[in-house]
Amino acid sequence: MAALAAGAGARVVDRVLQSRDSAEAATLIGSGKVEELSARVQATRADMAVFDRELSPTQLRNLERALATKVLDRTQLILDIFARRARTREGQLQVEYAQLNYLLPRLSGRGIEMSRLGGGIGTRGPGETQLETDRRRIFRRLRKIEKDLERVRAGRSVHRRKRETVPLATIALVGYTNAGKSTLFNRLTGAGVLADDRLFATLDPTVRAVTLPSRRKALLSDTVGFIRNLPTTLVKAFRATLEEVTEAALLLHVVDASSPAAAERTAHVFKVLHEIGATSIPHLMVLNKTDLLSDAGGQSEALVRRIVGAVESETNPAAVTVSARTGAGLDGLLKAIDESIPADPVAHTRFRFPLRAGAEMHLVHEGARVLSVAYSDRYCEMETEAPESLRRRLRRFIQRR
Repeated sequence: MAALAAGAGARVVDRVLQSRDSAEAATLIGSGKVEELSARVQATRADMAVFDRELSPTQLRNLERALATKVLDRTQLILDIFARRARTREGQLQVEYAQLNYLLPRLSGRGIEMSRLGGGIGTRGPGETQLETDRRRIFRRLRKIEKDLERVRAGRSVHRRKRETVPLATIALVGYTNAGKSTLFNRLTGAGVLADDRLFATLDPTVRAVTLPSRRKALLSDTVGFIRNLPTTLVKAFRATLEEVTEAALLLHVVDASSPAAAERTAHVFKVLHEIGATSIPHLMVLNKTDLLSDAGGQSEALVRRIVGAVESETNPAAVTVSARTGAGLDGLLKAIDESIPADPVAHTRFRFPLRAGAEMHLVHEGARVLSVAYSDRYCEMETEAPESLRRRLRRFIQRR
């Protein structure tokens, strides 16, 4: 939470921890803790209180009244950071969509300023409250953003289909935020992606080519980092971006091995991967920042075992230790990627082309072994031994038995 607050530009002046069996419906923390917190706010002259939980509209309103200061919850803080980091039009739309979805049920908690009577052109009449007007405006804006994001999603699908025309596997970097994904991405590809010691320094995915030891080329994609209790509104808003993960041939799960919470963060990442349906994709664990580990007493080896053990046993991932900052272990990582990426297997395939699809038929003759060709009045049928990359490109022409 301190790192999130610093990422949003705040300076932490005090911390309060409470342990209780259940949350208080009105204030989350109970009346006694509210009084203690109010005294600390006054003593430190804090102008904001940040809660490491998502607050209901009622809790938010009651806490602001009791503490006489601005109150933010975890979701608001993460959304604020995302809003600061978003640079592309896509990222800004995704953040705005998440913010409006978060704000909508909380309009009623904003007090009297949201219940003034409205009137004039564009409202339902002189009896409509300002709250209802704002809700309608937000609904209209959400529908507009949804349409824009669908266009973004369609555009990403087009880009992916274009990439599929070239027989290159796509590798997606995933992991907890600030695990060193962008630094590793720059090391492997020579790209100039922003790599900063901040949470969520990278929001917009970047794709670059990387050459493997076998001289094969692959596409490496740097994606947004995950975090525990990632707001569901963000998961939904960043669906188009997260599809880069679900469409990958291999996941590089980057872990900050120097973090004391590495095992827990690894489990959180796998939880998000499960939510977006990406757990079935082959993955390789990359234990990064090993230059910060001490080898005294075999501590680094024990840490590696604990991190790998945090993963569900049935996934049984391979693990590679590297330091993206110094470059140590990168040769071993590239070799492991080379061995993990699926090859381009050849399979017996029957294509059925309309006679006008001359370009596609030419591709088959160039990229596959043609066993037989049969023409009819409307179609050309080919028996082939075709690689997967070509089958993926021409899948709409494959004749199913």
